[in-house]
Order: sequence, then structure tokens, then C-alpha cells
Amino acid sequence: MKNIKLEFKWAVIFVVMQLIWIILEKSAGLYTVRISKHSLYSNFIAIPAITIYVLALLDKRNYYYNGYMTYVQGLISGLIITALVTLLTPVVQYVVSTGIAPEFFPNMIEYSVSNGRMTKDAAESYFNIKSFILQGLMFTPLMGLTTTLIIALFVRKTPKGNTV
Repeated sequence: MKNIKLEFKWAVIFVVMQLIWIILEKSAGLYTVRISKHSLYSNFIAIPAITIYVLALLDKRNYYYNGYMTYVQGLISGLIITALVTLLTPVVQYVVSTGIAPEFFPNMIEYSVSNGRMTKDAAESYFNIKSFILQGLMFTPLMGLTTTLIIALFVRKTPKGNTV
């Protein structure tokens, strides 16, 4: 556990960021009066998400690997963070759906149906906690892997003469 202490810290930071983001979306009316803008603005979560991964891998490089880290070491660290965030995804979705924004699913169902984007049955089968937990369990590892593959390239640093 000591070896993944930094990854655990950054996974928790990532989850806290997600919760803050949801609170900001809700405060901005993206679950009510500005629900039509939700799909656009929710994509901007990528900015803090990528920033957290960069900071996490830099933290690992600078404080665990004494300023040097290979691509593989960065990849492993990022994948551990991704696995931890993925494991926490159902908890985050439950907290959001039942505590922070219980109005999200009913409002998105109503919005999708009223605008002819989906039938009521399709909207109800898509906008619910089970569906969003499953989507999170699939999307989180995919995005975490993609982010890690790219960021590990930029934060790797090897001593002079070592090309690994």
C-alpha cells in the first residue's frame, strides 16, 4: 500500500474534483433552467481532469522517483490512479444521484422527451443511476488510459545518457 500512497491521494483529489464540478454544474443551473447547455459544458471537466493527472505524475516523478521517471513508471502510476478512480465511480455516482443532484435524472428525462431527442422509454433507460454507474465503469478506464498514455510521454524524465 505504501507504494501506491501517492496514487491513492491523487485518486481522492480526482473524486473531490468531480464532486465540486457537479456542484458547480448544479449551481450554474445545468440541471434545471440551463439543462439544454449541459451536454456542452459538462465536457469542460476534461480540463481539471487532465490537470490532475499531470500533477499526479509530476508528483510521482519528483517525490517518489527523485526527479526521474520512465514512461513505463508513469504509465503504471497513471493506471493505478485510473483503477482507483474507477473503483470509486459507483460511490461518486450514488452520492451525486441521491444527495447532490437528485433532480438530474428526472429533469434530463423530461428535457430529452419534450425536445423529441428520445422516447420516454429510451430516456428512462438511459438517465438512471444504474446506467450512469455502468457508463462510468466503462468510460473512466478508457479515458484514464488514454490520458495516461499521453501524459506519461510528457512527464517522463531520465538521467542524461539513459534513454529508457
